[in-house]
Amino acid sequence: MFTGIVEEVGTIDTISRGANSAVLTIRAEKVLAGTKVGDSIAVNGICLTVTRLMPHAFTADVMHETLNRSSLANALRGAHVNLERAMAADGRFGGHIVSGHVDGTGRIVEVKKDDNAIWYTIQAAPQLMRYIVEKGSVTIDGISLTVAKVAQDNFSISAIPHTVSQTVLKDRKVGAVVNLETDIIGKYVEKLLFKGQSEEIIGAQTIKENASHKSSENKKQPDGITRDFLAKYGF
Repeated sequence: MFTGIVEEVGTIDTISRGANSAVLTIRAEKVLAGTKVGDSIAVNGICLTVTRLMPHAFTADVMHETLNRSSLANALRGAHVNLERAMAADGRFGGHIVSGHVDGTGRIVEVKKDDNAIWYTIQAAPQLMRYIVEKGSVTIDGISLTVAKVAQDNFSISAIPHTVSQTVLKDRKVGAVVNLETDIIGKYVEKLLFKGQSEEIIGAQTIKENASHKSSENKKQPDGITRDFLAKYGF
């Protein structure tokens, strides 16, 4: 379990690729302190297991599923990566609940300065956008961030200078692919409410979209959660 508070920016030293897998060697310093073989380190938001420790680096195996779901499929030697050790039980929970299990990727479509902040707009697939809510949490390349705006196929975050300077956000330009992990709570709530029934999941998405666009539409939209709705699902 992680919090999305990046501890250090490391560098990919070597990439050994298999047919559908890879082994990464990542140069780092801070995250090596107290780390043992078998421990977890989030690399750009991806929970990886340390398989070997060296004085100034560690190695991790990357399996087929991880390459399919994340930007590591296109990782290059020398690339910078965000690093975070698993959360200690006695530590401060500075971000939000992050599992390190990337849901998919998004693409940066706009980067814009706003006084001391920088806005990043990320385009993502509908299956990810359904869990993105304004003022909710999202993890971008392992960074816990607050969603500032939501549109139909993209969302925006506003980052302070410290966050940008201390993470790989400073390297991210328009067109860059980033790893996304949506808020885990939303996924569990949907699973419990809709029990995997695809028609009702689609209906839930429609309700969410209607609610988010309510202010810009003239006709009245139905409420998403009603007493009958709650009774139907056992609440």
